[in-house]
Amino acid sequence: MSSSTPISGNSASDPQSRPPGQLKVFLGYAAGVGKTYRMLEEAHQLMRQGNDIVVGYFEPHGRKDTIAKTVGLEMILPRSITYRTSTFLEMDTDAILKRRPAICVVDELAHTNVPGSKRTKRWEDVQVLLDAGINVITNMNIQHLESLNDQILRITGIRVRETVPDWFVKSAAEVVMVDATTGALLNRLKRGDIYAQEKAQQAMENFFKESTLTALRELAMRQAAHELELREIASTSEERQPEQDASSTSPLVPRESVDRILIYVSGDDSTAMLIRRGRRMADYLGADCFAVSVLPRNDGRLSKHDRVALEKHLNFARNLHIETQILQGDDAAETIVDFARRNQITQILLSRRGHSSWNSLFGNDLVLRIVQKAKDIRVIVVAERRKSS
Repeated sequence: MSSSTPISGNSASDPQSRPPGQLKVFLGYAAGVGKTYRMLEEAHQLMRQGNDIVVGYFEPHGRKDTIAKTVGLEMILPRSITYRTSTFLEMDTDAILKRRPAICVVDELAHTNVPGSKRTKRWEDVQVLLDAGINVITNMNIQHLESLNDQILRITGIRVRETVPDWFVKSAAEVVMVDATTGALLNRLKRGDIYAQEKAQQAMENFFKESTLTALRELAMRQAAHELELREIASTSEERQPEQDASSTSPLVPRESVDRILIYVSGDDSTAMLIRRGRRMADYLGADCFAVSVLPRNDGRLSKHDRVALEKHLNFARNLHIETQILQGDDAAETIVDFARRNQITQILLSRRGHSSWNSLFGNDLVLRIVQKAKDIRVIVVAERRKSS
């Protein structure tokens, strides 16, 4: 499943005059479905068409068929970085910028760079390439999409640590789902096409359980369908709108939507889950989204630990392109509801918190008091689910 804006080479004669590059993402639901293979196939096709294309990073994983697909393609050698007592290979973004190809192929978008790299995440390196006018073709699995992190934990029992912000994937000109039936994927695993035999057996007992793969595949298909629907809506909306000034921009979703979501941010551990839930709701509804925290006027009552936790959650929200606000007020319920009314908020998201020092700031009945005061606003109380043993 894919949007229909294929990436091709940039023909600008002056490299400095290039517009920002376009992004294409091959999306899968598990290792071994064929994302890298399809990506390299496309690279060969683009090269045959005369495009200036390089492979900026490739992770072989010992897969012979995939390795064979790199033959004939120009490869940018990775950069060696020593961390502690080991040496790691990372994408050499500076070398790619110096080479300035029209198109760059980058494997494993969700990868976390080794400490000592210029940037923390590979998607941040890709953003640098895009800003330089280089088109990028890359890949990732559905479990690395940030807003799905809690859902993936419930499905797999594993907290995925390497994630890509939803806004970055949504910025892609094209998202293509690479699919394989769970039966076919398990057969590849048993043959040793994905991992070595000893690792394959371990995988089948954990992440590669058939029930887990089925749930991940369904999730990936729903995500791909949703992305396609949003792009079709945006395309239809642009066709209906009169010509706009060149400086104006068209949002992904038509602005007829009146939904505005407020996420209540505290230092409580459940806040990260709440932010992800709110971001995903906002994307589906085409809604504006705010992450709002309330500090007492005498904020000296807030411990250093809580300050650090709060700032961490606010930064997390900012990274997901959520507008953040820090309000002051000794009555948190009154402050939140007042902000909500002044900003035409239609939905307030709260977490059902456990015991934490945040309860002592505004009282244990904060959720109840917000529900009572916000009678004209929908209040959603989200409890963090725990995977049953």
